[in-house]
Amino acid sequence: MIEVEEWIELAVAEDVGDGDHTSQACIPADAQGRAHLLVKDPGVISGIDYAKKIFHRYDPTLELEIFMSDGDRVDVGDIVFIVKGSSRSILTAERVVLNVMQRMSGIATTTRNIVDSIEGSTARVLDTRKTTPGLRAIEKLAVAHGGGTNHRFGLYDMIMIKDNHIDYAGGIRQAIEATHGYLKSKGKDLRIEIEVRDMEELQEVLEIGRVDRIMLDNFTPEQIKSAVSLIDGRFETEASGGIHAGNIVPYAHTGVDFISMGALTHSVKSLDLSLKAF
Repeated sequence: MIEVEEWIELAVAEDVGDGDHTSQACIPADAQGRAHLLVKDPGVISGIDYAKKIFHRYDPTLELEIFMSDGDRVDVGDIVFIVKGSSRSILTAERVVLNVMQRMSGIATTTRNIVDSIEGSTARVLDTRKTTPGLRAIEKLAVAHGGGTNHRFGLYDMIMIKDNHIDYAGGIRQAIEATHGYLKSKGKDLRIEIEVRDMEELQEVLEIGRVDRIMLDNFTPEQIKSAVSLIDGRFETEASGGIHAGNIVPYAHTGVDFISMGALTHSVKSLDLSLKAF
């Protein structure tokens, strides 16, 4: 996993290269200034802590006066923070800060809207691994700021036996038995989730057991309701496949425990924010 500091170094190198020549050309080296982060869309703010780290990577002497917290609702005209110090440093850090905060706030806003839409149900909204390469930690944190729940971070922290694994393994029983043999041989204790594509596969998993969660993939809400009734609390349940803001409500009221949505991270609109000198 890429650590925060390592990611910031990559982002700085990508944007600055051998120097911010525009700011160096236009702004005196000793010039001091201030700027505020202005909200231009209603939503949920996310990425304040990253912004602080990015500003201080460019210039540890920059001072931030922060008025909000990650996960707060914001409206047009709100000021999230004020940054003070070297004018050159503020200008050089501006784009990376905005890119991160606009992306994270867009994800947090999308997540919050979806979570709010299913209020009153017992279902929890999960993210997926459908994230921007290198930005998974940032995007999953934004989901949490929006009130969502993080699924596994990567391939290493949970077993998820999906349709291709089952087909390559030779079947559901073979996949489950091989998984337990592998975990024992490696001395690992990982939770196991298995995907089923229809009621027949679900029946087979229920007969075998030895998993923690069953993913009901591309089931209709009516089918999920029947599956949840059949599972009867013996395993956690997760609905997945083609679920989005426009159709999530009936899924949420099936009694399923979790609903995973790639749309939380792979196709969101960034929140409009601006860093303005004043």
